[in-house]
Amino acid sequence: MSNTESYESVWDALADTPEEAANLRARADLMQKVTAIVQAEGWTQVDAARRCGVTQPRMNDLLRGRVSRFSLDAKLNICTALGFRVRLDLEAA
Repeated sequence: MSNTESYESVWDALADTPEEAANLRARADLMQKVTAIVQAEGWTQVDAARRCGVTQPRMNDLLRGRVSRFSLDAKLNICTALGFRVRLDLEAA
């Protein structure tokens, strides 16, 4: 018989520490929101990249969910370039 571990989220399973899991979760949340904005506006990758101040290949990485290729700072900058303000909520663990 094998031991099966269970986790609250995929980020908890992937990360070595709770802090790293929180960072991954925040980066993924911002990535999903930016992707939703790009889709809602009907922008091409080139249009979105220009508006975000990144290259088209970089925008492709973002829209394809490559979380590890973007720091939290980079995603905050992209959101700001799109005219959004990012707010953080804290909740007890």
